[in-house]
Amino acid sequence: MSDRAVRGRLQWPVVVPVLALVVLAVAWFNHDHWTVLAVVAAALIGAIVAAVHHAEVVAHKVGEPFGSLILAVAVTVIEVGLIVMLMTGGGEGASTYARDTVFAAVMITLNGIVGISLLVGGLKHHLVSFNASGTGSAVATVITLAGVTMVLPSFTTSAEGREYSPSQLTFAAVASLILYGAFVFTQTIRHRDFFLPVSSDDRGRVTGVLDLDEDGHADPPSAGEAWLSLGLLLAALVSVVGLAKLLSPTIEEVVGDLGLPYAVVGVVIALFVLAPESIAAMRNAMRDRVQISLNLAYGSAMASIGLTIPSVAVVMIWLAGPLELGLLPTQMVLLALTVVVTAFTVVQGRAYALQGVLHLVLLAAFLFLSVQP
Repeated sequence: MSDRAVRGRLQWPVVVPVLALVVLAVAWFNHDHWTVLAVVAAALIGAIVAAVHHAEVVAHKVGEPFGSLILAVAVTVIEVGLIVMLMTGGGEGASTYARDTVFAAVMITLNGIVGISLLVGGLKHHLVSFNASGTGSAVATVITLAGVTMVLPSFTTSAEGREYSPSQLTFAAVASLILYGAFVFTQTIRHRDFFLPVSSDDRGRVTGVLDLDEDGHADPPSAGEAWLSLGLLLAALVSVVGLAKLLSPTIEEVVGDLGLPYAVVGVVIALFVLAPESIAAMRNAMRDRVQISLNLAYGSAMASIGLTIPSVAVVMIWLAGPLELGLLPTQMVLLALTVVVTAFTVVQGRAYALQGVLHLVLLAAFLFLSVQP
C-alpha cells in the first residue's frame, strides 16, 4: 500500500481524536448552551468511534485473541470513566450507577452482541461454529464474576440494603481481578488455541482452527501505524471520559424530565459505549468468524465486571455515601434466564439463528423492563 493510501485511510481517525481534545478544552469551563452541548455530543460520538477504530488497528497488529482482548479493555476503560464521572457528580442515583451500568453492559453483551452475532451468522451461513471449550470457560468466568459482585450483595447481612461492607467490597474487588487475570492468562497464553476462529464441516462440527493467514483480508498494519493508533487511542479515551463528564448532567436531567427510573442512565451509557463493539462483532459473524464475535461479547462482559468493580472500590475510598451493587429481584431473574439460555447456546459449540432470536428477546425484555419496571 502506498503512503498516499495510508494517509487517506488514517485521515479521519487522526483528525477526530485531536478535534475531540480541542472541543474538550474549549467547552470545559462553559458548556451550558444547547449548541455547545450538541458539539460536545458529536465530538463524544466521534471519539468513541475513533477509539474503537484504533483499538482494532492495534488488535489487527497483535492478532487473535489479543485483538478481542484489547478492544474489550478499551471499551471498558471508557465505561469505567463514565461511571466514575457520574458517581463523582453525585445526584439521586449515584449509589446505583455502577450496578446499573455494569448489569446493563452484561445484558447487552450476553444477549445483544451474542444475539445479533448468532442471528446474522445463522441467517447468512445457516449454521455457525465455535470452540465450546474456550467459549464455555469465558461464560463460566462471567457467571462467577456476576454472582460474586452483583448477586451476593443482595443477600449479605453485614451492611444495610444491597451493599457490601468495606471488607466484603475489598474481597469482591480482589476476587474480580484474580478471576479476570486468570482468564486472560488462559486466553492468551495457556490455551490460546481455544479462542481462535474454527473451521467446520457442513453439519457445523468443528474440524480445526481457521487459517487466518489465507483469508484474503488486509495485511496487518506496520509497526509505525500500530504505535500511531496506540497514541491516538489514548487521546480518544481521554476525550471520551472528559466529554462524558460534560454531558452527564444533561443525561440525568433528560431521564428525570421523562419520568424514567434512574437505572435508565446506566442503560444509556452501556448502549452508547457498546454500540461500536456490537458492529465489530456483527462484521465478524458475517465473515463466519463467530468465535471472534463471542470473544468480544464475553470478553467485554468479563472486563465490565472484573475491571469496573475494583475501580469503583478504589474510588469509594474518596467518595462518601452508599454503593449498592446487589441486583434487584427482576434483574436477578433476567440474569438467571440469560445464564440458562447461554449455557444451552454454548454447550454444543454450534448454533443457528434461533439462538440469536432467543438472546435478542431477553435483551428486549431487559430494555422494556428498565423503562417500565
